Amino acid sequence: MRLETERLVLRRWREEDLAPMARVNADPEVMRWIGDGTTRDEETTRAGIEAAERSWEERGFGLFALEEKATGRMLGFAGPAVPLFLPEILPAVEIGWRLERAHWGRGLATEAARAALAYAFGEAGLDRVVSVVQTGNRASERITEKLGMVLDRETVTPGPNRAVRVYALDRPRSGP
Repeated sequence: MRLETERLVLRRWREEDLAPMARVNADPEVMRWIGDGTTRDEETTRAGIEAAERSWEERGFGLFALEEKATGRMLGFAGPAVPLFLPEILPAVEIGWRLERAHWGRGLATEAARAALAYAFGEAGLDRVVSVVQTGNRASERITEKLGMVLDRETVTPGPNRAVRVYALDRPRSGP
């Protein structure tokens, strides 16, 4: 599975993605808005990559590794995943993203999320997707707005008890 945008390749995971993704997950500023804000080590990162690959095998969709076309550098991830951390919205599929901080502010997360959203509504055949954004994460809220998502609800995640906003978008209807 491989998608291409103007500047990115969205693809399945490889063993060599572990170290760069672990660096992304070890950055406190990147992880500030994820779960309880805790950084993740290489072992936890590996478990996350393995879970993404299991999702591909079991559901036919999952998080894509993001690669910059110009350099081949692995930058993070984007794609559809089941938001098990927020049971009240299940069954749901979330479009999520996480990008190395050095590449923030260039529109890459939006570009990747758009491609992942098109995949979700196209090949994956989903009718509705959500995006769960911690309250205060204005950068991710702007991405949901650019994707055309609308606020569905405000709630609190179990465990870390962090306030989140759930944005949603239904599959575009074709025809009159």
